[in-house]
Amino acid sequence: MTIRVLIADDHGVVRQGLTMYLGLDPELEVIGEAANGQEAVEMARDLEPDVVLMDLLMPVMDGIAATQKIKADSTEVEVVALTSVLDDGAVIGAVRAGAIGYLLKNTKPRERCRAIKGAAAGQVQLDPAAAAKLMREMRTPDRPAALTGRETEVLKLLARGWANKQIARELFSRRRR
Repeated sequence: MTIRVLIADDHGVVRQGLTMYLGLDPELEVIGEAANGQEAVEMARDLEPDVVLMDLLMPVMDGIAATQKIKADSTEVEVVALTSVLDDGAVIGAVRAGAIGYLLKNTKPRERCRAIKGAAAGQVQLDPAAAAKLMREMRTPDRPAALTGRETEVLKLLARGWANKQIARELFSRRRR
């Protein structure tokens, strides 16, 4: 089965380069290119991709807002942030908006393809630096309430790279024990 990918980036040369490289992988098919967040939302609705590669800094609508709208429209579409921005607000914002992955634009092309395939399978795909920022945020949340035991279990399994379906099966089987 081919993984259908939508690329959202305001730089044409980036979209073109990604399209060319991803086209070399027979398991990936680029089905569209969006130049801003609003176009990405509309194209995701019309084309129904498996994965959207989403730049965060775009005109009209930024990547975080676009991610949130795409995920609200369809829980089946996975979004991977692909950006040059690595700050706490961007990482946390993208994950809270529903992104399953966060990659930097300097990620090696093979790793990028692997991450797209992993995201399509429901697996979290985080650049190590982004994962570190996310973990720091989880250790020192804005709100004083601590995580519940169940939330802690889910977070530990996410940190191991488990897919949502794997986590659900594991936690359900623990309840039955």
